[in-house]
Amino acid sequence: MGSRVRELAGATPATRDRYVDLLRVASLGAVVLGHWLMAAVTPDGVGNLLAVVPALQPLTWLLQVMPVFFFVGGFSHALSYRSLLRKRPEGSEDSVYSAFLRARLQRLLRPTMVFVLVWGAAALLVQLLGGGGGLTGVTLRMVTQPLWFIGIYLAMVAFTPPLLRLHERYGWGAFAGLAGAAVTVDVLRFAAGVPYVEFLNFAFVWLAVHQLGFLRADGRIQPRRAALLAGGGLIAATALVAFGPYPLSMVGMPGEKVSNMAPPTLALLAHGLWLVGAVELLRAPAARLLERPRVWRTVVAANGVAMTAFLWHLTAMFGVYGALLALDVDLPEPASAAWWAQVPLRLALAAALTAALVAAFRTFERPAASAPVQGHGPLAALGATLCLLGVLGLSMVGFSGLLEGRTALLIAIPVSAPAAVAMTLGGWLLVERAGRGRVQRP
Repeated sequence: MGSRVRELAGATPATRDRYVDLLRVASLGAVVLGHWLMAAVTPDGVGNLLAVVPALQPLTWLLQVMPVFFFVGGFSHALSYRSLLRKRPEGSEDSVYSAFLRARLQRLLRPTMVFVLVWGAAALLVQLLGGGGGLTGVTLRMVTQPLWFIGIYLAMVAFTPPLLRLHERYGWGAFAGLAGAAVTVDVLRFAAGVPYVEFLNFAFVWLAVHQLGFLRADGRIQPRRAALLAGGGLIAATALVAFGPYPLSMVGMPGEKVSNMAPPTLALLAHGLWLVGAVELLRAPAARLLERPRVWRTVVAANGVAMTAFLWHLTAMFGVYGALLALDVDLPEPASAAWWAQVPLRLALAAALTAALVAAFRTFERPAASAPVQGHGPLAALGATLCLLGVLGLSMVGFSGLLEGRTALLIAIPVSAPAAVAMTLGGWLLVERAGRGRVQRP
């Protein structure tokens, strides 16, 4: 592993934007750390530290960094799709689209499918043996929740070509259109009381942040504009929370009537703007730091396993708590002095167990060989849609109650864990087939 990292780091072209790689790793790392810190686990269940200590909720304005990851995704998707178009001028846009989907989705879906299949088999075994209660049941229900991020990211990949065309034609106007749509949705939701309209902001808010990545790829977020984004976004988010119907926390809270995350709100979009502006203002000093060989090798190594670590970090966390309970270690009351004193030990154990899981499953994150020019765009789009629905469904229903047929509502349709797994696996196979070669018609 060490020699491979040195080789990859040494072969980095001078034109590569190393800061983007750092942002990708740092944003996922912040999410992992946030999940570990916010979990208030007791023998009776799992709560949220931010609900126990509401004064800590402003920390979510720093730890809720998913907008940064989606921003980086837009940057990477623009470069990747344009690169395919340049390399394959003889291929149709249809075939380039299918090759693009396959290439981008593989890094997501290969480790994700391994995670899903391993946990599905474990859940089935546990429930066949009569388990599934207590912390085990909570784990089976919650361990899939981070998959919502995979589902949103799949949608961003699938929409990249048409949104990139809008960007190339309208520039900042394309972003403004998506942001304006997000504003309209929240007006209809809160002022007019239109039911279900809020779910449209799963698309408008996150795709607007993604669109900023296109602007970054074209060098159109210079320091002055970055400062405007950071200042304007922070002022807007503060005003919306202070005077509007939006909660302070930028992550979901148990029992709240309005969440900034599910579905996303205008306040979360403003939060995303200030984060994007802030990280862009840090670009120059970070770039100098990344010129150091040791620092860059660390980023390269982390990028090679970031998705695997993200998928398995809750498994590690629940594994630590399960081991503590099995050893009859007292779990202090959340937010008590004893609880805070135990935090460094829990974090160290969770990090160690995550590292072990990464060592076991990291091979599935390695990129595969590129696909040929021929492909079938509509089939690839169908596969991506099935993956999106399957992953989102599984993030909602989890693996608890597998044998009882437990379901969760996905766009008003009940979805069970087996159905979600089947959609994800079937979609992945369709994307693979569409990207490898043109479908033969009778």
